Formats: sequence, structure tokens, C-alpha cells
Amino acid sequence: MPPPTTRDWLDGLRAFAIEHRVAKPLPEPPANGAQWAAERSILGVALATRLAEVEAIRQARRARGADADPAIVLTTSGPGMAAAEAVLGSAGDLAALLGDRLVAVTELEYRLWCIRCPDETFRFHVNLWNWIKTRLPPQRLPEFARYPLGPAESYWLHRTGIAGAGSLDRRDCHLWKWNGRHATLLEAFVTERAAPGL
Repeated sequence: MPPPTTRDWLDGLRAFAIEHRVAKPLPEPPANGAQWAAERSILGVALATRLAEVEAIRQARRARGADADPAIVLTTSGPGMAAAEAVLGSAGDLAALLGDRLVAVTELEYRLWCIRCPDETFRFHVNLWNWIKTRLPPQRLPEFARYPLGPAESYWLHRTGIAGAGSLDRRDCHLWKWNGRHATLLEAFVTERAAPGL
């Protein structure tokens, strides 16, 4: 059997995500969609910025001898998938540039697929992640005490980054405040002191 190609790997991920969502459907937008809309807006801006770098990503991959036209795997949330659809729908030239090389999946779908079909060296793909942690455990709150919260307010951590793009690889985190109606950026590029999984 011939070795897999980028197309094989990407088509496999797409099929796997569809199969996974039959068993575990994505959450629907809530009836009161203020939070969903705020997340979608933040994630959409970040995604549009990152996708504008597609040509630079391709050049960076060429420089390291990797597939210059990789699968681009966006790992995100329900609002992030809606944002991706909107970004691609409003930027015809970007959609044409990416072709069918972009797929948006959840972090769980991506991890499970990578267990089944590993690509640890990013031979076939680039991973863009772009999601918001909207519920921080109480032990994390002291990290951000310099930004006191009012009643009914909470912190959000917007995590975004890229892996598999060589010199363009990065990992960022931005601190937001949510008050139930809208989100406010408190600090860009925060350094987290707790373990990233928390």
C-alpha cells in the first residue's frame, strides 16, 4: 500500500469528524446568543488575521522542506466554526486560495484523529488553534487579580496559535472580561502561570 498523502490525511480527518459528530453533536447556539456572538466575533477576527498569513506559512514550510500546500486544521469551538464559515464566506479570494485545504474541527476530534493517524512532524498539516476558555477554575483567578471583576463578570482566556509552520509557529493567550452582554479585552499576550490544561 502506498504511503498516505496530505489529501488522504485530510479526507480521513473530515470523515472522522463527521462520524464523531453523529455520536457527539456540536452544541447549538443558545436562544440568548450574546455570549455565542461575542465569542464568534473575537474568534473571527483572530482567524481572519491568521489566514491572511497563508502564503507566508507556505513559504516557511517550503524553507523546511515540508509540503508547501498542507492541510490547514483549525481546532476551535462551535462559535469558532461559525466564525470560520463567515470568514471564508466573506472573503472569496481567501476561500479560493485555501481551496478545500481548510477543515474546522473540535480539539477532541483533532486529538482523536491524530491518535488514529499520527502526523507528529506536521508532514501533512498545519494546526491553527483558536478558542476561548470561558470558565476558569477558581484557583486560576488570583493570576488576574490586577483586573478586578464586578458582579456577574468573568474572565475569558482566548488561546490562539499555530504549529507546523516552522519559523511562524507561536502560542498566544489574551485575557478578556465578559459581563453577560459584551466582552472587553483586558490584556493581550498574557503569560499564564498555571498549567495550560486548567
